[in-house]
Amino acid sequence: MTSKSAAAAARATVHGYPRQGQHRELKKAIEGYWKGRVTADALRSTAAELRRGNWRQLAGAGVHEVPTGDFSYYDHVLDTSVMVGAIPARHRAAVAADRLDGYFAMARGTQDVAPLEMTKWFDTNYHYLVPELGPDTVFTADSAKQVGELREALALGLAARPVLVGPVTYLLLSKPAPGVAAEFDPLTLLDRLLPVYEEVLADLRAAGAEWVQLDEPALVQDRSPAVLNAAARAYRDLGAPADRPKLLVAAYFDRLGDALPVLAKAPVDGLALDFTGAAAANLADLAAVGGLPGKRLVAGVVNGRNVWINDFEKSLATLGTLLGLADRVDVSSSCSLLHVPLDATAERDIDPQIARWLAFAQQKTTEIVTLARGLEQGTDTIAAELASNRADLASRAGSALTHDPAVRARAAAVTDADGRRSQPYAERAAAQRAHLGLPLLPTTTIGSFPQTTALRAARAELRAGRIDTAAYEERIAAEIRDVLGFQEKAGIDVLVHGEPERNDMVQYFAEQLTGYLATQHGWVQSYGTRYVRPPILAGDISRPEPMTVRWTTYAQSLTDRPVKGMLTGPVTMLAWSFVRDDQPLGDTARQVALALRDEVNDLEAAGSSVIQVDEPALRETLPLRAADHADYLAWATEAFRLSTSGIRPDTQIHTHMCYAEFGDILQAIDDLDADVISLEAARSHMQVAGELATAGYPREVGPGVYDIHSPRVPSAEEATALLRKGLEAIPAERLWVNPDCGLKTRGWPEVRSSLENLVAAAREIRGGLTAS
Repeated sequence: MTSKSAAAAARATVHGYPRQGQHRELKKAIEGYWKGRVTADALRSTAAELRRGNWRQLAGAGVHEVPTGDFSYYDHVLDTSVMVGAIPARHRAAVAADRLDGYFAMARGTQDVAPLEMTKWFDTNYHYLVPELGPDTVFTADSAKQVGELREALALGLAARPVLVGPVTYLLLSKPAPGVAAEFDPLTLLDRLLPVYEEVLADLRAAGAEWVQLDEPALVQDRSPAVLNAAARAYRDLGAPADRPKLLVAAYFDRLGDALPVLAKAPVDGLALDFTGAAAANLADLAAVGGLPGKRLVAGVVNGRNVWINDFEKSLATLGTLLGLADRVDVSSSCSLLHVPLDATAERDIDPQIARWLAFAQQKTTEIVTLARGLEQGTDTIAAELASNRADLASRAGSALTHDPAVRARAAAVTDADGRRSQPYAERAAAQRAHLGLPLLPTTTIGSFPQTTALRAARAELRAGRIDTAAYEERIAAEIRDVLGFQEKAGIDVLVHGEPERNDMVQYFAEQLTGYLATQHGWVQSYGTRYVRPPILAGDISRPEPMTVRWTTYAQSLTDRPVKGMLTGPVTMLAWSFVRDDQPLGDTARQVALALRDEVNDLEAAGSSVIQVDEPALRETLPLRAADHADYLAWATEAFRLSTSGIRPDTQIHTHMCYAEFGDILQAIDDLDADVISLEAARSHMQVAGELATAGYPREVGPGVYDIHSPRVPSAEEATALLRKGLEAIPAERLWVNPDCGLKTRGWPEVRSSLENLVAAAREIRGGLTAS
């Protein structure tokens, strides 16, 4: 039993909390504001009420110290750019005219001004807005948001800890501003940035902050001695002022490694470390550096990124070991709970026994409080919770859902030959060109078209029983006819059916595969007001029947042009789900790949000549440490090939990736052996085209010329300029023309205009190429 006196100071806390509200009230208020239906004051009132609700829920559950400053209208990294005054020159006028509208202009752009680039937050499916910095950047402190939210929490009588993105991580996540040399290193601005952080910390101290948390997750990646020296300098300077608040430096998602002794020696008052998954190695590393004598340790033993219940006995063993390594040990999630849904008890359609295996943000809060009580008061005080936890873990381990002998036997029988196309790419490419007869610079889209209010209403009417399946399917068929008609009229070469029947690119398939659980209310923020409901990958995976063949075949029957079959790839099916944690990811990926292989083969048999298997998550799932890359990329690329290799040479396989940095996985992209790849390129100004050319990528490429995450419509001239830049790297016979991503979130007026401009640009350049 844990000694009561040894852990008398143990407290419960979290790094952050979901922002959206139980019914996505924040999304609705923000989108209402954008459309002019909600005033700025009403939006601010909704946001304030959601913050108060979050804090009250946390405090009511027994959390001793609530986080503030983690709430955001769009993105916490964008909030940090505002806090330090790093406003791009093109947005300064908008911010000066109206702070709220200027903030959203940076996030979304306007018709006249492009937004900030967006990319993945480490290896999660959350997207952040990339700061743009240069040698002329002048930082100025603006702590109004951080101070205001702290005062709100303190006014409720709560102990509160402001949470900020740390200065080193902020700079490491930044990029050179437009017009600044690509070689510029934003970290060189550290000495300029630190006084601004000192000013913000002083403001927070004056407002009543005892502790302030500075998040430095970038330090869990492989970092050079120069970066580690910069971190040491940063926290030496920030720790120096006598009147500062106490500083808690947080790092999560992986082990700190070489950065741990740097932070352990720094003049800060505590560290918050992740002790889940690969980061469990922090325990041994912390012991090796002699612990944190005289400092606070916030121990992240509850996984903040997945939905499975905690193993209480395992966590208590970790916490017990940590007691001897710090002056005070508190209990927390491994990272912000932003990455999980809000409340598992809202899921009424999941089998009650299976539901007991799940913990969303509210349940994880309860777990943290339970563990803190057990650590502080002894395990006898949580004996009932321990017994219940053991029973639930045993129920999951012994469930038939998690072990299907037929699925496991098929996966075990896979050979290397199953993951290879029957002919090399050069021979396939010739066969595909002869079969498809496409022009130079063929145009296509990524898959989805706008999900209109009418489509969503039809799904709701079907669920409510107000229309029957036949009526619903006629609406879907009518939408497909409209989408195809527009594409043909616009002059697009390879068509899509628009995916009107799909609620989400992962959930749609998960609902048709065994082993997956779908939620009704499990919303998680992907970016801005874009929320997704990641399915829960709970057991062994198989495909009972075809999933996409019916509507793809129907669409192809309406046109002579090729219609792409559209699937989501195995890695993305894992990455955008809450994946099972009781077997290696590679084993799960192989099961999903085999289910998708059956679908690809059925699509081809039904007449599809072009099949796209999207893998936008290939890069985001890359482990944060280089030592782990090779193993991951081996099973990830094998899974894609296993999905796509059972078809004829003249059937063209496409894949798609978006919103990630691709430079360090170029060999893996080649190893996928796809015939055509489309990638995000508009916000990064065709950077990826140059990277692929430098790497000698030999296949066809569609770098996007239409940024679909912004409401602005790119002109034909703008698309033409991007295409010309793409042609500097990719020869015309291997260059495709397409948007950056699917069009689901956009409205029809902007989609029509943007795609018409895209086709016009392709035709203009195509005409010049054929004339010459």
